[in-house]
Amino acid sequence: MRVWIIVGIGLAAIVTVLFLPPIPQDPAYHDFADRRPFLGIPNALNVLSNAPFVLVGALGLAFVRRRAALEERTGLLILFAGVGLTGFGSAYYHLAPGNVTLFWDRLPMTIVIMSLFAVIIAERISLTAGRRLLPILLLAGAGSVAYWLVGELSGAGDLRPYALVQFFPLVAIPLILLLFPPRYTRGADLLGALAWYALAKLFEALDAQIFAVGGVVSGHTLKHLASAVAMYWILRMVRTRRAIRW
Repeated sequence: MRVWIIVGIGLAAIVTVLFLPPIPQDPAYHDFADRRPFLGIPNALNVLSNAPFVLVGALGLAFVRRRAALEERTGLLILFAGVGLTGFGSAYYHLAPGNVTLFWDRLPMTIVIMSLFAVIIAERISLTAGRRLLPILLLAGAGSVAYWLVGELSGAGDLRPYALVQFFPLVAIPLILLLFPPRYTRGADLLGALAWYALAKLFEALDAQIFAVGGVVSGHTLKHLASAVAMYWILRMVRTRRAIRW
């Protein structure tokens, strides 16, 4: 019954998205508040603030590679590789914001979201299910971004699949944490990571308003930093958790 609750919500989300009209990319999305260059780097703070993603990704890969017996090892390796690639992809996008460069920003983000979703399914619901769903979820994530870009280049962009990939796991993950018992300690750290990510989305929405307060830093720069903290929260959890003996 618990599994069917998650499946039912997923199917309802898919049906809802199908009934929505296509959602093209808003050109204003690329108009960030802070465009200041530094040392020849355009949009410098939005570019440089991606460095923590690369650091957290490298630290995560180094840790997981040393843990050969880790049951969710493949999913975690892909997760932290995605975190590192997000740093590079987002920096590349912010050097010259546009739809084509945005593809390379969004693609690694789907790797992070989908691999995290698969890891949580493996831990809380079924290790076998998590492993089998991992490639399917990764393909769905990558496909959603490719579908958007191909449509955008032909004048019919549609963000609906990408929105589903990005936001459904944010609903499903807390529900899975609520419905299924943990196999490890420190499960609450996942909620902490989600809280940091929610704060990041708030910073993103308030990009210009935050920059208007003194002109020091923009909301989008803070979004990068808060998102990197969310990823570090997950790394800290994986480093310090212990198996629960029932």
